[in-house]
Amino acid sequence: MSTELINVADIFGENVFNDTVMQERLPKKIYKNLKKTIEEGKELDLETADVIAHEMKEWAIEKGATHYTHWFLPLTGVTAEKHDSFISAPLPSGKVLMSFSGKELIKGEPDASSFPSGGLRATFEARGYTAWDCTSPAFVRQDAAGATLCIPTAFCSYTGEALDQKTPLLRSMEAINTQALRLLRLFGNTTSKKVTPSVGVEQEYFLVDAEKFMQRKDLIYTGRTLFGAMPPKGQELDDHYFGTIRQRIASFMRDVNIELWKVGVSAKTQHNEVAPAQHELAPIYAEANIAVDHNQIIMQTLKRVACQHGMKCLLHEKPFAGVNGSGKHDNWSITTDDGINMLEPGKTPHENTQFLLVLACILKAVYKHADLLRQSAADPGNDHRLGANEAPPAIISVFLGEQLEDVRQQLISTGTATHSLKGGKLETGVATLPDLSKDATDRNRTSPFAFTGNKFEFRMVGSRDSVANPNIVLNTIVAEAFADACDVLEKADDFELAVHDLIKEYMVESDKVVFNGNGYSDEWVAEAERRGLPNIKSMVESIPAITTDKAVALFERFSVFTKAELESRAEIEYEAYAKAVNIEARTMIDMASKQFIPAVMKYTKQLADTVIAVKEAGVDAEVQAEALTEVSVLLKETKEALATLKKVTEEAAEKEEGEVQATYYHSEVVPAMEALRVPVDKLEMIVDKEAWPMPSYGDLIFEV
Repeated sequence: MSTELINVADIFGENVFNDTVMQERLPKKIYKNLKKTIEEGKELDLETADVIAHEMKEWAIEKGATHYTHWFLPLTGVTAEKHDSFISAPLPSGKVLMSFSGKELIKGEPDASSFPSGGLRATFEARGYTAWDCTSPAFVRQDAAGATLCIPTAFCSYTGEALDQKTPLLRSMEAINTQALRLLRLFGNTTSKKVTPSVGVEQEYFLVDAEKFMQRKDLIYTGRTLFGAMPPKGQELDDHYFGTIRQRIASFMRDVNIELWKVGVSAKTQHNEVAPAQHELAPIYAEANIAVDHNQIIMQTLKRVACQHGMKCLLHEKPFAGVNGSGKHDNWSITTDDGINMLEPGKTPHENTQFLLVLACILKAVYKHADLLRQSAADPGNDHRLGANEAPPAIISVFLGEQLEDVRQQLISTGTATHSLKGGKLETGVATLPDLSKDATDRNRTSPFAFTGNKFEFRMVGSRDSVANPNIVLNTIVAEAFADACDVLEKADDFELAVHDLIKEYMVESDKVVFNGNGYSDEWVAEAERRGLPNIKSMVESIPAITTDKAVALFERFSVFTKAELESRAEIEYEAYAKAVNIEARTMIDMASKQFIPAVMKYTKQLADTVIAVKEAGVDAEVQAEALTEVSVLLKETKEALATLKKVTEEAAEKEEGEVQATYYHSEVVPAMEALRVPVDKLEMIVDKEAWPMPSYGDLIFEV
């Protein structure tokens, strides 16, 4: 374990081509042009790009880089990159020059045919483009390949459709910027020039020993355990949560932090999570676009550094049954370029009309587009978490807390709010401890969309998913609500009267989506149904929300998605679900056929031999015979369940691709997988551990 002293201030951002580096290395005119592009969206001319590219290359080479890559987020759920070296054609002397042009910086041309396109592109239509996103700084990544200059880029098809997550995210950020500025101008703000969604992403993950990981085909192929009986101890004692971090894990976390700090990711918080072997990392807030890129870097770094420490990082939403799965909390707010947080209620929120309008608009947006927000967190792995008493329910609701709920009720009942609840003091009852100031509002971990002081926390997102899609949806639905409000208020003769009427109207309209109670309770499920709130329990059921007339009108209004792009994404989602379940089903078939059944058959022979030997010794063999019978019955159940899973998996492959096939996987294959797991997990509790063909849950989550 390294004990080298680290000065965070010295290493932070040292591998980032950030504003400080650009100011130092770029001519003033070039720097000004680039800043204008970043801040005002001006187009970057090739002459300026050439100078930037040259300096970026020189800087990267000084960092040891030999290659550069356009780093992008296709619709595969992971990042993509193609590496090119800086060398140009050899000179007559046999030497080479290191070159990197503005054209190479601005545009790349990866083959688009093998990335998901949902029918936007035919397989033989291969051309696609990556375009430099200069709002997200380039960085040098140092790993086993050496040093590589990574240039964050958008990815689109030859015909201009977005084939990635970044392009629509940037479009949604422009939409909310435009509409938020309209709203601010109505309240007399003439100084703010830009409004940006600010995002902080909490990342949960599991760590397991690499040697044990490699002994489990389910972890290798799917990222989660498809079989496994619970050990005698799980998370019921709550002793792992915020517990002392073990030395092996602490060493890993230290190296992760150093790697992240070097590339400008402000990793701040780390701790043990609820489940054994589960942990969390959280950075400081950043602009949505940068936060999305940083979260991808975080996930890659966790996996890479884990391998260096003889471990594997599991980012699947539900790697182990019986203990909590992993998610990520998307903390979202809206801030101006001059430091105003539009979700800051102030000390007297009942008097803060601008905040109340922003809040009312967000409530309206979430109520109107609950299905889209739910879909933005849909993932095959998340189906195992949402609504399972460990993550928010699959029903979208908003938690406001006592203070804002009191203000909201005043507005609904009378049209005006005259007071706000105060926080007060928390008396510790210990003379040597100070009394603490207490917030006016508690927190609610069961709410999927909770107000937490000056931001909303969207808690549904899956641990391995990009947070781009949730933020695309949040930005766009709120932009729509702002636009609708501004359309009314800009025409009003009496602004003060109109704005108070509108706040009340939106509060009343969205009343059903506000819920401050226990989201895990059965009573809430029944109450939500009574209110008419959607309870979308699976990814497959959520996908149609993307292509409704309502969704198409929303996204086309703000030029975030075209109808064709939405339809393509729906197809990609169905295909992704079907492929994920198919891989899991085939893995279960493989494991049951080649590992569990042979191992249990071998064990039954040992039991049978034992029964015979005991009887021949003239002793009662009833206990041994009962064990043999029990194992044989479960083995038969396993064989029958395996046959059923094989049958439905084969049938699923013959179904029409898209919604039909995905629905069949969900309704037929998933239950058959669950049915196969039951007898196998029971057998694990009976069969001699030495005879069991792979590490148990206890081996995985308590021995790392």
